[in-house]
Amino acid sequence: MGKIRQIGTSGPEQSPQDVLTEILRTGSQRLLAEALEVEIAEFVERFRELRIQGGRQRIVRNGHLPEREVQTGIGSIPVSVPRVRDREDNGDPIRFSSSILPPYLRRSRSVEELLPWLYLKGVSTGEFGDALTSLLGPDAPGLSASTISRLKQSWEADHQAWSRRDLSGKEYVYVWADGVYFQARLEDQKQCLLVLMGSTPSGQKELIAIQDGFRESEQSWMELLLDLKQRGLVFVPRGAVGDGALGFWKALRKVYPATRHLRCWVHKSANVLNKLPKSLQAKAKQALHEIWMAESRAAAEKAMDAFIATYGAKYPKAVACLQKDREELLAFYDFPAEHWKHLRTSNPIESTFATVRLRTAKTRGCLSRTTAFTMVFQLCRCAQKGWRRLDGYELLAKVVEGVMFVDGVEEAAA
Repeated sequence: MGKIRQIGTSGPEQSPQDVLTEILRTGSQRLLAEALEVEIAEFVERFRELRIQGGRQRIVRNGHLPEREVQTGIGSIPVSVPRVRDREDNGDPIRFSSSILPPYLRRSRSVEELLPWLYLKGVSTGEFGDALTSLLGPDAPGLSASTISRLKQSWEADHQAWSRRDLSGKEYVYVWADGVYFQARLEDQKQCLLVLMGSTPSGQKELIAIQDGFRESEQSWMELLLDLKQRGLVFVPRGAVGDGALGFWKALRKVYPATRHLRCWVHKSANVLNKLPKSLQAKAKQALHEIWMAESRAAAEKAMDAFIATYGAKYPKAVACLQKDREELLAFYDFPAEHWKHLRTSNPIESTFATVRLRTAKTRGCLSRTTAFTMVFQLCRCAQKGWRRLDGYELLAKVVEGVMFVDGVEEAAA
């Protein structure tokens, strides 16, 4: 068994939260030690048949490496990695390197992911140490301002490599597009990031692209889509969801002309309500809700006609805003009903960037355009791990095959 030492004790001065944290640390240390023991045992077993002169086993256990601290989300945990000895002296020894705890690891991935969140929450580079000490405990070495600067440089390199990755063979049945604005401290104008997410045939959501754009122009979106296609994304998405104001739609028609356009009801509702007096907005919101929550296209058409008849005479701008995207707003009825909740809104992007927008606006440090961009990219990659699979993902194969759906139900074969 790996070395385990007492991390802390629960005295009268400790709060219940402190005691729980100590228990979690101790348990984590024990689990890590056990995992390392299993790993070293499997390594030794793999070379069990190797023998040296005299018949002795060549690869044997040889104690532990010096203990070191690994920073985790619940504080620093002391660990000692087992080591092996190769008894064969032939100049090319067999070495053990733990995949669980690489030789130079000092921080768990959870801490790496914590750093961009801290930055966007307004913690300047020089204050990272104090912030991490309060979060991870007093033993949080190696996270100086220079370390943070090096990490930010590595984030930039990560994004450059990611944005050039090969997309050959990738397939996205649905895509969600949005332009996300926020203010970088060293820039006069708000920065616009063009964001594209997609759903794979297995229903998993993925970040496809995040690119610095000039507002939400057709040219910016065209460059993004053409770049994706040149890197191998030739599969035509069956549906695209986004706000009606995007230059994305004109670019999409030119690059992927067969993709169906679906408008985001959240954006559309907000745009329509903004053209109505506040005294009518609650009632109008309910009327809009009855359109996109109707069980069939016919019922939705009827509800939309009722909205137009109610508000058309006095508020023509609100009605015109709704009518101009009528087909795109109701296009989701031609897809499986299980997918409607995903196709009526670009919320997968909106929810991810809600915190990002807030934090970049409140950042106290000097956040340059490049730094802001790479920080947002890192946050997106962290958030992606928690994105939920699409409901009814088993029906995506039928969507790809071109099976027709009427009011969300598969159309019976003739």
